[in-house]
Formats: sequence, C-alpha cells, structure tokens
Amino acid sequence: MEPVTLRTARLELRTPTAVDAEAITDACQDPEIPRWTVVPSPYSIEDAQHFTSLVAKQWANGEECTWAIRRDEKLIGMIGLHDITGNAAGGQAEIGYWIARDARGEGLVTEAAGAVIDWGFAELGLTRIEWRAVAGNIASARTARSLGFRYEGTLRQGHSSPRGRADAWIAGLLRTDDRFPAEWSVLDDTE
Repeated sequence: MEPVTLRTARLELRTPTAVDAEAITDACQDPEIPRWTVVPSPYSIEDAQHFTSLVAKQWANGEECTWAIRRDEKLIGMIGLHDITGNAAGGQAEIGYWIARDARGEGLVTEAAGAVIDWGFAELGLTRIEWRAVAGNIASARTARSLGFRYEGTLRQGHSSPRGRADAWIAGLLRTDDRFPAEWSVLDDTE
C-alpha cells in the first residue's frame, strides 16, 4: 500500500521519514511518552531512524499505517492504525497515538484521530477500530471517549512494553457507531 497524506483544519498527517528522526527523538525525551506507550526509554536517534525505516516497510506490506502529526510543518506527534487485519466480513485495526508536551491540551490528537478513523473505515473498509492504553492513562481515554469509542473492559497484564507488563484498558469503535461519547466506568463523569 502506498502512504497517503491526510489533512484537517489545523494539521497535516504525513508518513515520518529519516528527516524526522531528530524531531521524533526530541519529542520522545518527555518521560510521559514512554510511560504510556511502547516507545523505548531512553530514546536515541538510532531508535528514531529504525522507527522511520520500519514505518516505510509497514506501509508497503499493509500491516500498519503510521503518520507524523504536523502543525505548521512541525512534527508534534505520531498516530497510526496498527495490526491491520481484514477478511470478507471486514477488517479491524488498533489506533495508537502520542503528542509532544507543547502540543497537549489543544484537541490536536482528537482532530488527527478523527481523520485517521474516517480514512480507516472508508479506505481500508475496516469494521472495527480498537483503542488500548495502559490502565490509568486518563488523557488518552478522554480522547478515545470523545471520538465515540465504547469502553469494553480491562485486560489484565494486557500491555507489554520494554518496561514490562501492565493492565490495559480496551475500547472499540464500529463503523456503524454514532460516535457520540458514551459513559466509561473508568472515567469520572466530570472528566
């Protein structure tokens, strides 16, 4: 599959390349990114170079689609559809994302994720998109809930990273869902 570029009102989502390695490395120095993701810590320029070469291969074989989130040409995060599978009944994938510290709190991940979700359902023919996060990742859960994901439970020791295993929250969004935020038992109604 050929990489595609997606655009929103404030963002451009484009495949990260070797040119982005320094910006990715800089962003991943924030301890909150490896805390909640599978990003290695410490994160080196070699990690970023390996990541960008891996992204190109994953697009080519259709197993993952990863985009750099850019605002005004500056890389501010990463988002992707991972573990893409398909069959006659429709495919599924898992969405994952992180955002740089100085871009948080502006609704940029929600904006980027909306575009990725729309593309996944329309262009890949997905039936279901899953969201998973380390239990306790309230910011990511708020984003997923705002996109219409339905909380489905806790997977005991369901998250694996270089730091070990942790419980994971899981939520799903079906192509046919209305995308209105639903109640999540793990989030306070005021969140």
